[in-house]
Amino acid sequence: MEKIFSVPLKGGAMTDVYTSSLSEIAKELSSYPSALAVFDDNSLSSYGERPSVPFISIAPGEERKNWESVDQILSRAMGEGLARDSMFIGIGGGVVLDMTAFAASVYMRGARCILIPTTLLSAVDATLGGKTGIDYGGAKNAVGTFFPAEKVIISTAFLRTLPECEYRSGLGEVLKHALLSPDNDLMKFLLAKRDKVLSRDPEAVSEMIRLSLAVKISYITRDPEERKGIRSSLNLGHTFGHALESLYDYSISHGEGVAWGTVKALRAGEELGVTPSGLAADGIALFREYGFDEDRFSIPEDLLPEYLKAIGKDKKKKGGIVRFVLMEDLGKPVLTPLSDSDIEKAVMRKA
Repeated sequence: MEKIFSVPLKGGAMTDVYTSSLSEIAKELSSYPSALAVFDDNSLSSYGERPSVPFISIAPGEERKNWESVDQILSRAMGEGLARDSMFIGIGGGVVLDMTAFAASVYMRGARCILIPTTLLSAVDATLGGKTGIDYGGAKNAVGTFFPAEKVIISTAFLRTLPECEYRSGLGEVLKHALLSPDNDLMKFLLAKRDKVLSRDPEAVSEMIRLSLAVKISYITRDPEERKGIRSSLNLGHTFGHALESLYDYSISHGEGVAWGTVKALRAGEELGVTPSGLAADGIALFREYGFDEDRFSIPEDLLPEYLKAIGKDKKKKGGIVRFVLMEDLGKPVLTPLSDSDIEKAVMRKA
């Protein structure tokens, strides 16, 4: 395995990020004398062999991100006799990784945890920073903890067989990171290597993941527990997007929701005079270059009240007010409350 980042977090916690082959991952699992691997049915299939440690497989899908699934993980851990120094190993997409880390954080008041993403979305979004959680009361990730994994192990081999819709979902987060980047490296890379990225060229995908993670790291290390508003900037597009996902009962992928929401944030910022028109145009054009069409999803007028209600459930409120991430410039996000009228203008506007 090759270490590509060491990410310092609050309280001296550290997450080491590695790239790895599948054979090296299998060797890593076998090195733990007491462990539980958590898959979903898709990631277990892509793993390709029977794990060398006790494991549990959960039915896939956002609807499984709940207390019942966490209880299954904890019950299996207890049945296997895991202790506080045992290792919880999440192998899968964001749902599996979030729940595995959450279960590890509450098992005997905190066990150990490593995360192995098997989707592009989870590789660039769900692995770093220590946020864990489940959906609750109709709100996404409403219950959770901060519990950084000891290791994140990324293998692009998992990404070669991803369905196209899953790969695109991850690209939605990567493109969002390009707008948040404090330098222009990721944006330039995505524009220059579009064809190789879309064809999943292994070298291009590896470099894209590295650049995307570097953006996320630049925010989380300055605000590990999302208290200063810095890390909240990573939620660009999420408030608009999560409400869309909720409105359609999560039949829209997270990455598609984030892509749609980021475009709406650019439009809202432009309308309010926060986002320069050139930046809004360039950002929207980047999403189009990668096949994201904001008009693919819409908010029917009769469902607008329900959409606004979903916005109101956003967990990133401060003082009871939902703040949206808007862009003042490339790499310069700002948290801004929006009125219902501002939200309506953004989401109802057609390209």
